[in-house]
Amino acid sequence: MSTHLGNLLYLIPIVTFILALRYLSNPARARRGNQIGAAGMLVAIVVTWIKAGAGSWWALVIAMLIGGGFGAFAARKVRMTAMPQMVALFNGVGGGAAALIALAELHRILPPPGRPEFDVSTAIAFSGLIGAISFAGSMVAFAKLQELIGGRPLTYPGQNIANIVLLVVLVALAGALSGGVQDQWLLWAVVGGGALFGVLFVLPIGGADMPVVISLLNAFTGLAVAIGGFELHNNVLIVSGMLVGASGTLLTMLMGKAMNRSIGNLLFGAFGKIQDGGPAAAAAAGTDGGTVRSASAEDVAVMLAYAHKVVFVPGYGLAVAQAQHDVRQLADLLEAKGVEVSYAIHPVAGRMPGHMNVLLAEANVPYPQLKEMDDANPEFSRTDVAVVVGANDVVNPDARNNQGSPIYGMPILNVDDAQTVVVLKRSMNPGFAGIENPLFYNPKTVMLFGDAKESITKLAADVKSL
Repeated sequence: MSTHLGNLLYLIPIVTFILALRYLSNPARARRGNQIGAAGMLVAIVVTWIKAGAGSWWALVIAMLIGGGFGAFAARKVRMTAMPQMVALFNGVGGGAAALIALAELHRILPPPGRPEFDVSTAIAFSGLIGAISFAGSMVAFAKLQELIGGRPLTYPGQNIANIVLLVVLVALAGALSGGVQDQWLLWAVVGGGALFGVLFVLPIGGADMPVVISLLNAFTGLAVAIGGFELHNNVLIVSGMLVGASGTLLTMLMGKAMNRSIGNLLFGAFGKIQDGGPAAAAAAGTDGGTVRSASAEDVAVMLAYAHKVVFVPGYGLAVAQAQHDVRQLADLLEAKGVEVSYAIHPVAGRMPGHMNVLLAEANVPYPQLKEMDDANPEFSRTDVAVVVGANDVVNPDARNNQGSPIYGMPILNVDDAQTVVVLKRSMNPGFAGIENPLFYNPKTVMLFGDAKESITKLAADVKSL
């Protein structure tokens, strides 16, 4: 296949990737977007297969069987609770692939036949560096989400200075590599140091803040892939990598804003670390004499059945219980009784960007019922019952009222503006961030303890009998 024909055919996946991203912006069309993107990737693989020539076809077949088989198995078997881990893992694989390509390309180019051009050597150096950071950081994120290591921030004295010094040294080594010191050991040092930096900068970030980290690492992977496209002279890699990098960067900025955090604080501020806030922090939940009120499923069912407006607030606990279909069934029963139902979605609820949207879309919840935070908050004042299912930090009033809280200033869902708040939880243990929640002690709040799926099933049965 000629270069011109290959580039022309590569326009097909480039266009499909852009269309897929456009469709993914709307949950109602997200499935079609995935299908379009997958079709474009298939075209890209086939064109690359033909361009590689007959000498490498068997290696591509083996690689496709291994990768495709693992992807298909993961897509069918991984539960929704483990979806964030899978996203982090797949993202890390992309970054690792970019780093390995950089190593292989430098090995291929160095004598014989000669040294690479400046633009190619620069692409090799920085795709290796950024890809290694993304790979190692994503593996740490995976380990935190899988609870293989603690979700709390892991810090050490002088970590910020050490991270900055390490990053400066790595950039200098990459610059030397692109400037003419083109020895393989130098690239290995850049890749190894990048992996170390990826570990060190993700470890101090709390597990509850992984949605922002995943989107940032996703941007890193996209950038590494795009730079790799320059070293391989592959237009489809350049365009697709920049699409991922740009969308990941924008998502990181939006989510950082939603959590009231700067990117600098994310990288070097022990993001999510719980610190002593003095007297203000001492005003923790329950210390003001408040008590927890529990309720039975029958009592809550009566509240719901005779309400005018009910808002469900999903969190990670909903994913853990796999209760999204049960919530949809309960909502249908309430709507049949004339109750207005909607869902309030916080941007960082769950463990990955858009986690709750994906979860509820799986249960075929009508998209117009999903209300983003800015649209949901004004409605709580006219809400009879707000049902919090497995959410904790995104409804914590300390974000508004307690300057000593580590989440102070973070925009939250104002569920305490509703007339009644029902919280479904297994126990009074704090959320993933380890922060107590005064909402549970609010006189408006009643707790329905137990597994969310079982509790919602009981609620549905009781509502149906009324």
